[in-house]
Amino acid sequence: MKVTVDNLSDCKKLLRIEEDAAAVDATIEKVTTEYMRHASFPGFRPGKAPRQMVFKAFKNDIIHEAERNLIRETLTKAREEQKLDFVSINQPEEIQFAPGQPLSYVVTVETAPDFELPEYKGLPAKREVRTITEEDVTRAIDLLRSQQSRFEPVSRPIQQGDVAVINYTGTCEGKPLTDFNPTARGLAGKDKFWIKIEQGEFLPGFTEQLIGASAGETRTVTVNFPADFVIKEVAGKTALYQVTIVEVREKKLPEADDNFAKSYGAENMAALRAGVRADLEKDLAYKQNASIRSQVVKELMSKVSIKELPESFVEEETRQIVFDIVAENRRRGVSKEIIEKEKDNIHSAALASARERVKAAFVFKKIAQKEKIEVSSEDLINGMAFLASQANMDLKAFIKEVQQRDGSMEKISESILTQKVIDFLAKNAKVEDVPPGTLNQDAAPALTTPE
Repeated sequence: MKVTVDNLSDCKKLLRIEEDAAAVDATIEKVTTEYMRHASFPGFRPGKAPRQMVFKAFKNDIIHEAERNLIRETLTKAREEQKLDFVSINQPEEIQFAPGQPLSYVVTVETAPDFELPEYKGLPAKREVRTITEEDVTRAIDLLRSQQSRFEPVSRPIQQGDVAVINYTGTCEGKPLTDFNPTARGLAGKDKFWIKIEQGEFLPGFTEQLIGASAGETRTVTVNFPADFVIKEVAGKTALYQVTIVEVREKKLPEADDNFAKSYGAENMAALRAGVRADLEKDLAYKQNASIRSQVVKELMSKVSIKELPESFVEEETRQIVFDIVAENRRRGVSKEIIEKEKDNIHSAALASARERVKAAFVFKKIAQKEKIEVSSEDLINGMAFLASQANMDLKAFIKEVQQRDGSMEKISESILTQKVIDFLAKNAKVEDVPPGTLNQDAAPALTTPE
């Protein structure tokens, strides 16, 4: 067999492969023998028809199957001989295949990037030393009380923390806001709208201007839309809202007593506080571990230099990220028109993220190979059980669905392998305990740079 390799780029190769006629004829002979075992012809018992009769009857099928088989075999040999790590293979082209003739074809393949792993054991990370206090437990209890809160009507002016029921209409430059964007109906006006009187609710500065108003009163509220406002047509402009207070409601919390504790399945308040403390400690440990994992991955990626990544991997990952971004924005109520206007920005952000993800995937795979980290059958079942529970599906039904989708099982396995590698990195990290607030201070400069 003869193989020539043209380097189109670091991760893309053009292979020209030739195999002699003897190998072609041997492959055709082997496929013909397989057909003979199952062929049925009048006057012959199954599997007893003459070879030439079988070959003549199924010639095209035999030739095509032999061609596929020999291309697959020669590609495998070429990969091994040239020591290439294929990650994707295009359809072969310029195929020459016929009985008594040598095989030749060209095929473009993508290969894994070639790079050196840095030292990945002992990566630095910081862990904030925190303890759960009685005040933390009380705040958590208050959140539970808030979940059972009621908003009861009151006959007094609006205060911070209330809920106001309002009717409102908005204009900009003397025109209805829907004149600027027909899809902005919720922004332009609504009746009996419930709004929390808290800073940042609804629109910038809106709720603050309602404090002190009483039911039946109408106020003019001025809103300055920021330059990066989601509805671009009014970004940077000023709107005037006529707001009528329909009703003022005050938040009422249940008493933190044993009856309240029993509503959460605890025997009394002491038992509820003990359970809340245990949950908070578990959550703290989870967040500390997640922070360490994030830090070691970031540190590792900063040490790895990869000149080029396989284009098909980056393109596929970019498409998936774009899909996720669009789906998330649609769930948040962002209109198709706005998403369409932002498509270039969405694609640019997705492309940058895709490159980082693909780079990380190759780095993690290389570490897994070096450390012999593998995904066991038990790992895969546990991973699918978790995904099935998230999807509210029976495990067997979930596995059946995954098996029917091409590549889904492989993606789940790759995801589990990634987590196992990150677990390994975190376990072998050099962790420094630091005072509370240190990590936020370290991260502060990054806030000035958009993600």
